[in-house]
Amino acid sequence: MALVQQSSPHTHKARPTSRVMLWVMIAALPGLLAQTLFFGWGNLINVILCIAVAVISEAALLRLRKKPVAFFIRDNTAAVTGLLLGLSLPQFAPWWVSAVAVISAIVVAKQLYGGLGSNPFNPAMVGYALVLVSFPVAMTTNWAEPAMLWGGAPGFGETLETIASGQQTAVDGWTMATPLDEYKHKIVSHTSAEVLNPEIFGDGIAKGWEWVNAAFLAGGLLLIGLGIISWHIPVGFLGGLILMSLAFGNNADLYTPLSLHLLAGGTMLGAFFIATDPVSAATSHQGKLIYGAGIGILLYLIRTWGSYPDAVAFSVLLMNFAVPFIDYYTPPRTYGHHKARRGVPGNRG
Repeated sequence: MALVQQSSPHTHKARPTSRVMLWVMIAALPGLLAQTLFFGWGNLINVILCIAVAVISEAALLRLRKKPVAFFIRDNTAAVTGLLLGLSLPQFAPWWVSAVAVISAIVVAKQLYGGLGSNPFNPAMVGYALVLVSFPVAMTTNWAEPAMLWGGAPGFGETLETIASGQQTAVDGWTMATPLDEYKHKIVSHTSAEVLNPEIFGDGIAKGWEWVNAAFLAGGLLLIGLGIISWHIPVGFLGGLILMSLAFGNNADLYTPLSLHLLAGGTMLGAFFIATDPVSAATSHQGKLIYGAGIGILLYLIRTWGSYPDAVAFSVLLMNFAVPFIDYYTPPRTYGHHKARRGVPGNRG
């Protein structure tokens, strides 16, 4: 009788959470650099402010919960939440809007659910959605116009003073509508040739925004290459968005074109850095594809027929609701079984 030799399953040294979060922050740096180069100092100031508020808020809640503060702060998850919000918020958002978003994310969406690993919703997107609904003026009128850092963009001091002033209203000459917002509202009464003016869209796809999205794409590919995230959620996300755009939006005189969906707004940041949150996302590879595709489909639906020109936060949060259902029907195959078993013991379908 032939003896079949098979290698046993081996465990590998796990990456500590702090190192994983550090790589996420490093991978996001090209996107932050592109935002700074093409839209001025606003996002950099927001990132610094949001990270500081996130760490302080987490430390305060940990102390109230009688948890070891230094131990949990060192995992860098609070810093990543602050980073993602700083990258997502308008460049000239008042300081208190950023603070409310971060405190809501850390206190309400994370710590009140029990801390890291217990939150059912993406904390950063909870904070973003809350301030978007609560302070629509501040969140829709403070996006910077595309202006190179070395030619036309407000200086660091001017930008800091504007953010620190706390005014909700836009600054004349410094702010304008985002490309997605501009196209969504003007295409109703104009042709695409009339909408695509060089002031916002430039000679490319969306002046400055295409480079920002390309930078976040590069950072996301780095995370995939390092094994920090898997490709399933970004592919599902972008695949769902592309399929919806090809199916319903192939007429640029009626709907936002695919190029703008992909390279304007927060598409690549959402696909690689936000939707891939390991706590609130689906678990199995099949589930991740479904979860990502659901976000991409919802993103297109809300952008096209909803009230918001960019809807990464709402799409992610809606699919967070669906994660338990997705995980129930797409469990991974356990070692030693030929077929995945659905549900929990005693309640398998």
